[in-house]
Amino acid sequence: MKTEQPKSARALRLASLRAGWMLMSAGACLSFPGCKAKEHATLPPPPTVEVAAVTEADVPIYHEWIGSLDGLVNAQIRAQVTGYLFKQNYREGDLIKKGDLLFEIDHRPFQAVLDQDRGLLAQAEARLGKTELDVRRYGPLVKDKAISQEEYDDAVQANLEAKAAVVSAKAQVEQAQLNLEFTTITSPIDGIASIARAQIGDLVGPATGELTTVSTIDPIKAYYNVTEQAYINFTRLFGSESARSDRLRQLEIELVLTDGTVYSHKGQIYAADRQIGPTTGALRVEALFPNPDNALRPGEFARVRVKFDLKHDSLLVPQRAVSELQGSYQVALVGQDSKIHVQPVRVGERVGSLWMIEDGLQPGQRVVVEGTQRLREGIVVNPINFTSEFVGKSPAAH
Repeated sequence: MKTEQPKSARALRLASLRAGWMLMSAGACLSFPGCKAKEHATLPPPPTVEVAAVTEADVPIYHEWIGSLDGLVNAQIRAQVTGYLFKQNYREGDLIKKGDLLFEIDHRPFQAVLDQDRGLLAQAEARLGKTELDVRRYGPLVKDKAISQEEYDDAVQANLEAKAAVVSAKAQVEQAQLNLEFTTITSPIDGIASIARAQIGDLVGPATGELTTVSTIDPIKAYYNVTEQAYINFTRLFGSESARSDRLRQLEIELVLTDGTVYSHKGQIYAADRQIGPTTGALRVEALFPNPDNALRPGEFARVRVKFDLKHDSLLVPQRAVSELQGSYQVALVGQDSKIHVQPVRVGERVGSLWMIEDGLQPGQRVVVEGTQRLREGIVVNPINFTSEFVGKSPAAH
C-alpha cells in the first residue's frame, strides 16, 4: 500500500498541469484578433447597389406621331401646248419667284398661226364694212321702191353674218395669241423648283406629264395621322366646335428631326381632314411650321410632338429602377438602415429615361437602379449614388 500512494499523487499533478496548459492556450488564442475573425469568415459582405432619389418635377405631357413634310403649295408645271422644248431658263433646286421664266417651247409655229388668224380677222372686218355700206345705201332705195324688200333684207342678213364672222375671227386671234404665250412657261408661285423631268428637244404637250414642280416651303406642311380613338377622346374633352378650335390654336407643336434634334421653330395646327381614313382608321392632320432658311424640304420624315398638358409635382424615378411582375410594377427601396423593402407602385407616363410614379412612393426615398436582380426583402446592402444620364435635361412625357 505504501508504494501506490506516490504514483497516485504524480498522476494528479500531471492532470493539473495539462489542464493549466489548455487554459493558457485558450486565453492566448482569445487575446489575438485572428482567432476571433474565424467565427465571421463565412458571412459575405453586403452587396453594393446604385440608388437614386425619387425626384419631384413639373412634367409636360407630349404625344408624338410620325409625320411627313410637304410644300404648302405644290405647283405641277405642265406644257399647255404641244411643241418642242427649246430652252430651260432656271437652275434646278433654286428659289423661284412668281412669274419667273422656266421653259420655252419653239414659238415659230404658233407665231405663224397667229399671223394667219390676224389675216382672216382683217378679211372678216373688210366684209363687215362692205355689208354695212350696203345696208346704209339700200335703206333709202327700199323706201323709194327702187329695190325690192328682198334685196334689202339680204343686205341686212349679210351684215349680220359679217359681224358674226368678225367675232369668230377675233376669238381665233385671241386663242392663237394665248397659244403663243403658252410657249413661255412661267412659275405661278414663289418656291423651289425641282429637277426637270423633260430635256431640251423633247416633244412636250398637255399629255406628256409634268415638266417640273415648284413648291412653296415657307411655311412648310407636316402631315400626320391621329387615331380614331384619340380623336374621339379629344371631342369628349372639348364638346363644342369653338372649344376645339380654341384648344387647337393653343397647342404647342414641335418637330423632332430624324437625328433626334428638335426643330428651332414651333408650329401650329393648320387643318384636319373631313373624314377618318377608311383604310387607315385615322384622321389626317396638317400642321404648319415656319421655314425661313428653307432648311426643311418636302419628303422629309419627322416626329410631330404636341404638348397637351403640364403635370405638376410629378414623382420621377429612372426606368431601370422599375420592374414588372405579372402585370404589376414594383421598386426596391433602401431604408435608413440600408435594408431592402420591395414596394409596389402604380406607374404613369414615360419621361425620357425616367418614369412617372402615380402612387406608392414619396419624394426623397431611395430606389435601387442597378443591382436589383440579386435583392430580396430585408437584405442589407451597401448603397452608392447612381448618376442618371437624364441629369441636366428637362423631362417631357410622351
